This record gives sequence, structure tokens and C-alpha cells, in this order.
Amino acid sequence: MKVAITGSTGLFGQGLVQVVGKRHTVFSVGRAEADITKFDEVRTVLQSLHPDVVIHAAAIPSPDVCEDDPAQAYLVNVHGTRHIAEAAKEIGAAVAYISTDSVFDGEKRIPYKEDGLTIPATVYGRTKLRGEHVVAALPRHWIFRVAVLFGPGKLNFVEKGLRAVAAGQQYVVASDQLGHALYTLDGASKILEVVEKGPSGIYHLTNQGTCTRYELAKYALDRRALT
Repeated sequence: MKVAITGSTGLFGQGLVQVVGKRHTVFSVGRAEADITKFDEVRTVLQSLHPDVVIHAAAIPSPDVCEDDPAQAYLVNVHGTRHIAEAAKEIGAAVAYISTDSVFDGEKRIPYKEDGLTIPATVYGRTKLRGEHVVAALPRHWIFRVAVLFGPGKLNFVEKGLRAVAAGQQYVVASDQLGHALYTLDGASKILEVVEKGPSGIYHLTNQGTCTRYELAKYALDRRALT
């Protein structure tokens, strides 16, 4: 199977390339290959590669950046996703879309189900939900909602904490937001499993258990101290 992965230099994108590349032919589609906000570039590269599946991980993932520039957030996260979906449909490729738990308002104290009511409270969440609607219109698609990501390959909040503490600096993280986290390589493995044989639909991806960002960062620090 030939798989094109957008956002391949990002935190999750690197994990996807590493995992999927062990079993299938992977094409990394970063900014150098195609600007997803430009349909002609997206169409050209996908027609050239002609993948069977496109895993669309490219996005503006920062809620703060999206709030500061909503227009750019919609351009990348919504219109960019539409370009990927339309170009994939032209060549008969399926699309796996990396979404977020930010499509929910976060008010529930129990885990959200895939068919739960989506009421995004942020620009980021609203743009990702719009992207879901675009991808859901395709005949073959998978939508994966993920929460806090951590893993190798790119600086993330866990690694930032480890580096700050190692440098003797203070590192402040939220301790009042209970949620789930996902190790990127675990998430990539599950996505590959679903893409290979799972039905179209929405999937929530997390590792087991719940924690705050503080608890996750502290656990990582304690583990580092033991090595």
C-alpha cells in the first residue's frame, strides 16, 4: 500500500512516517512538497504520487496561534483539509484525518464518545470540526480524534519540561485539566491497524488512564530520574 502523510515533519507526522514506513511505502508530504492552502500544488503532488491512502496530519495545532489569527487557522485547517480531500477523491484515495478532542467543550467529567455532541469552544476546535465534516463526505475515510500528544522526534510539552528541569529552570503546566494523553508511536500503530482493515468512521485515540498535564510531566520526570 502506498501512503502519503501530510505534516510529516510534525510531532505526530514523524511518528506516523516511522510506524507506517515499516510496512508500507510512505511518501512524506511537507511544506517543501506542497502548500496545502494551494489546491493546485496539492493536486499535482497527489496525482504524481498516486497514494492509496492519505493520512492528513498537517494543521496549525496550537490553540493560541489559532486564536491570534483565526483567518490563517481556517485557511490551513479547513481549506487545506478540503484541498487534500478533493485531490484525494480525484485519484480514488482514502483519507485518514487527524482531529482533536477540542471539538468538544470539555465540560463533561467523563470521557466523550465518538457520537457525542460536538461544541468546540475555541477557534482551533471549530476549524478541526469543519475539517471533520469535509473528510466525512468522502466515500472512504477515517477520523481520529487525539488529545495531548507526546513522543520522540520533535519538541513537545513533556520534553520541554524535562529540558527545563535539567537546566534548573521552573516549568509551569496546568494541573486542573483532567484528560487523556497519547504516545505518538502507539497512536500511529493503531491508525495503521484501522486503515488496513477498519471501517470508515470516527475513532477516539488515547493511551489508557487519565491524567493532568502536570501529572504526565511529573511522571516523565520521575522516569527520567530512574534512568
